[in-house]
Amino acid sequence: MAPRPAWKGYLKLSLVTCAVELTNVVTHAEKVSFRVLNRKTGNTVKRIYVDSETGKPLGDGDEIRGYEVSPGEFVYIEDEEIEAVQIESSHTMALDGFVDKASIEQIYLDTPYYVTPADKVSEEAFAVIRDAMADKKMAGLARVVLYSRERPVVIEPRGKGMVLTTLRYGNTVREPESIFGDIKAVKTDQEMTDMAERIIDKKKGKFDPSTFEDKFEDALLELIRAKKAGKKAPKAQAAPKPSNVVNLFDALKKSLSDGGQAEVSAKKAKPAAKSGKAKASAPKRKSA
Repeated sequence: MAPRPAWKGYLKLSLVTCAVELTNVVTHAEKVSFRVLNRKTGNTVKRIYVDSETGKPLGDGDEIRGYEVSPGEFVYIEDEEIEAVQIESSHTMALDGFVDKASIEQIYLDTPYYVTPADKVSEEAFAVIRDAMADKKMAGLARVVLYSRERPVVIEPRGKGMVLTTLRYGNTVREPESIFGDIKAVKTDQEMTDMAERIIDKKKGKFDPSTFEDKFEDALLELIRAKKAGKKAPKAQAAPKPSNVVNLFDALKKSLSDGGQAEVSAKKAKPAAKSGKAKASAPKRKSA
């Protein structure tokens, strides 16, 4: 069964418009999920809203949204009133600017959606907009109202369709310096940096999401299968935790070794054998 669109509306480039649908890229259909049960009866339970003062459950139709304008004072807002709030981006994504997608920092990227034409009539206009962006190697900026919030978005061509990614507002993203500012500047040893680079080279490969495996989910499924069969839960084997007290130089050296023997190139071996100076400096290397 085809997934239900998350949004339906129009994509607009100047006077060119086409009907489009947004579909969630991510699916959680295959993930392990649990229901909350009554331990005594085995029945599922349901959540009930209760009045915070009286403790009595609310009846049908008694719930209403409220916006707190001052402590304890609320303005009531009906669901229909929220639905009646309409701006252009409620139904139309107008491409009002274009950028190189690579110029958008990763910290501003939020949720991806697939963009497809909503009907046969829209297919040609959709293809023209898509191909024009592909030819120019550009991504379009627009806005769309999703889940009662207007969100800035970036739209880029992908194969026969497009991908839309919602963006975070600048004032909602913490500046890196506010977090990284307390990290002390450290002058790294070039030899150790070279070894780390060689480790990276050894592990270099192509991105392949099919190799990702949710090992925690696998462990949950093993637990469920055991319980279903009336067996005891598998005994958990805690993964060994890395020691925090290691000699950084030795750790790098061992990481490059084969069977515990350090891989030392001729280039690195010569400076070490030059004089006793290199030997004297080794004890000064900091431990991580």
